[in-house]
Amino acid sequence: MRLRFAEPRDGAAIAEIYAPIVAATAISFEETPPDAATMAGRVAQHPADKPWLVAERDDRLVGYAYASTFRGRPAYRFGVEVTVYIAEDARRGGVARTLYATLFAVLAAQGYRRAFAGVTQPNDASDSLHRALGFIEIGSFPAAGWKFGTWHDVRFYARTLRALDVPEHDPLALAAVDPAILRTCGVR
Repeated sequence: MRLRFAEPRDGAAIAEIYAPIVAATAISFEETPPDAATMAGRVAQHPADKPWLVAERDDRLVGYAYASTFRGRPAYRFGVEVTVYIAEDARRGGVARTLYATLFAVLAAQGYRRAFAGVTQPNDASDSLHRALGFIEIGSFPAAGWKFGTWHDVRFYARTLRALDVPEHDPLALAAVDPAILRTCGVR
């Protein structure tokens, strides 16, 4: 499996992974699956200081993970929200763990301290994944979303990415991180 940074040309493959999740589950609160052009636009407009990774196996995208802004106020700048989605036929094969581990290494190299994740309930597989990767449950928003004729809670998790010491600098943009460090993180 090869991990690399997402590019707009990945829009169709990302949309293909995401569409069944939107259409058939409450995992995502989107109600209409975004098309390839929309996903390409999301990749193109993704903040330059937040990584978006894709996993390729046999020249096919099998999953993706990305970090996004946690909250808008400046004091939140050392935290990110993280998300991972895996193609249905690639689940339970270590793709999510590998994507997340690499994403966390890149985020730590940038200087981020905490990762946060929201998991729509019920979702035992995602709850188990997050716990196995060192996340701790920090609370939930009851009845946060209405989809498929029912209310869904969202459980929230937090994970430390690096020491919660006094930061030497704000998190770095990806372009400011030494490429050799990114390679040691697992991004090719």
